[in-house]
Amino acid sequence: MNFQEFLRFVPKLVDAGLPAFDAHIKMAPLDRLQSLERNNPDNKNPRIAAVMMLFYPKNERTHLVLIVRNSYVGIHSAQIAFPGGKQEVEDENLAVTALRETQEEVGIHPEKIEIIKPFTQIYIPPSNFMVHPFLGICKEELVFVPQPTEVANIIELPLSTLLNDAIVVEAKLSTSYENNVSVPAFNIEEHIVWGATAMMLSELKEVLKIVLVDEKTVSQ
Repeated sequence: MNFQEFLRFVPKLVDAGLPAFDAHIKMAPLDRLQSLERNNPDNKNPRIAAVMMLFYPKNERTHLVLIVRNSYVGIHSAQIAFPGGKQEVEDENLAVTALRETQEEVGIHPEKIEIIKPFTQIYIPPSNFMVHPFLGICKEELVFVPQPTEVANIIELPLSTLLNDAIVVEAKLSTSYENNVSVPAFNIEEHIVWGATAMMLSELKEVLKIVLVDEKTVSQ
């Protein structure tokens, strides 16, 4: 979709309702659902984080940025994610956290980003994080500068690809719960996007479909 056309629908995105759990469960691993049903996250005293779902123009087409995390000894090693991270004491609010972490991880200054709205928070049991996603837009083409200790690569995802249901797959993975388990995922540029990021993407995609696809405005 042409980015200038996409901008015309920003007010509708602001007003659109969030499908929340109904969208999350479409891409939730079975063990994640079982864990969430058994546990109240509020009782876990989770750590708080925020991420940025950032749309921007590239060659006049609308794109969304994702990052490939570096490999390390830990739960989220080498996973696909949105730019973002843990809330710090000095952060005035969670929107500031998302903006600060986006600058730190991919080099985009907060002044270039307009935050449109928060999306539904999501709890990640393995790392005990409550993650708050924010939808943002930047109206100019971007040059990303990955933070080398945290980000291995940048994925620039066209909006038309995100809205293509063919990228939804079942993948066999080893998770923190179980080895060789089937999970719903997005296959994006041969990267398997699953877990919390896939669940957040699912809600974003559902909202975009309501606003854009139902208006028959998306072009390939």
